[in-house]
Amino acid sequence: MAQKLKETILNPILKGNPITVLILGVCSSLAVTVELKGACVMALSVIIVTGVSSLICSLLRKTIPNRARIIIQLVVVAMMVILVDQVLKAFAYAIDKQLSVYIGLIITNCIVMGRIEAFALGNKPWPSLLDGVANGVGYGLILIIVAFFRELLGSGTIFGLPVLSSLGYVNNGLMILPPMALILIGCIIWVHRSIDKSLQEK
Repeated sequence: MAQKLKETILNPILKGNPITVLILGVCSSLAVTVELKGACVMALSVIIVTGVSSLICSLLRKTIPNRARIIIQLVVVAMMVILVDQVLKAFAYAIDKQLSVYIGLIITNCIVMGRIEAFALGNKPWPSLLDGVANGVGYGLILIIVAFFRELLGSGTIFGLPVLSSLGYVNNGLMILPPMALILIGCIIWVHRSIDKSLQEK
């Protein structure tokens, strides 16, 4: 049982990462990774929504009619996204404004609905919560890595604090354009799969 829970937690972060392996949630990663602060908030929001939505749907799994399951899943996810959005508006309005519609678009994120459909509806609440949180962490990890390099090389800052300006670095405007996020994600996918392949060969 402990081994199974360990795999549930580690697999989405390492071998089965939703972005690098399943290629899910890529669209939002192009838009919210210009600054590290926004990427961290987005990552935390997805972790909360995915984890709690999976937990709720798992608790309701025996009472949800099969023909209405997608509608119920959408209602649960939408409720969680609205709660997260309202909390951000109340306590972090500037970041919420910066992320704009992308918090609301978590509803359409394939990772959230995919984990409910593939895991939460067939498993108990605790493993479902762990699976949802782990997939959110796997997604958030890639978001943060991409945002780190885009902000550092594109603006010369980390969390808005100047880092490279004292070294005479000239900001690279290409890094803050959406195509660069796609290139960085492609590089991460290449590195991830190369490492995974070398480990399998051993």
